[in-house]
Amino acid sequence: MVLQAQEGRLTTSAVRVLVATAVPAERDAVARAFGSATEVPLPAATLLRTPGGHDLLAAGVGPALAAAGTATALTAAALDGRPYTLVVSAGIAGGFAPRAPVGSLVVADEITAADLGAETADGFVPVTELGFGTVSHRPPNALVRAIAEAVGAHPGGVLTVSTVTGTAARAADLRARHPHALAEAMEGFGVAEAAAAHGVPAVEIRAVSNPVGPRDRAAWRIGDALTALTEAFGKLAPVLESWNPHDQ
Repeated sequence: MVLQAQEGRLTTSAVRVLVATAVPAERDAVARAFGSATEVPLPAATLLRTPGGHDLLAAGVGPALAAAGTATALTAAALDGRPYTLVVSAGIAGGFAPRAPVGSLVVADEITAADLGAETADGFVPVTELGFGTVSHRPPNALVRAIAEAVGAHPGGVLTVSTVTGTAARAADLRARHPHALAEAMEGFGVAEAAAAHGVPAVEIRAVSNPVGPRDRAAWRIGDALTALTEAFGKLAPVLESWNPHDQ
């Protein structure tokens, strides 16, 4: 089931998409792009299903809750015989200025867990160098390019952190370790991990609400970022419909 723009409305197609956000405000911003939605209860969660077949989930804040909520939805869909073909992590984020200014959109070509590892006397060591797991997921390149062109997003790395950056020193450290990164959020890696466990590709789309660095609430533009998120998803239907899940 999902996204196809036809005569101003959405009809069904072979692509079935789960959009996972952190909080209801982000989920509802995505839902506004599709006009209306109905509630679909799941164990410990509730989906919003749009007329075109998008399933929207406020999975929770942070990588652990995001992974658990996304895995619940993926499992329910698989047991129902209607598995998802794509998972989208979406929401607002901090942007690394000047490449990702407030109000801009970012689509991840790399989803990286920036603080999964160990602090040592010689600096941070990612968990992969300790011999465990993974710290990065790469969304399908063709899809990233198509999304970037459709919504005017900057393609680049999006970092997942468990502690939001609040100092210039931490921002500088992240820049040094991840020079390709454009934005910082808290859920993308968890969503991507759950998707990978189900063999489903994932991509991350973020609207920048504030710069990464010292916390200055007066400079935050959350409302503008949520509006940008709605507008982005309003342009995504033909992109997702034309994407071939087997062409990765």
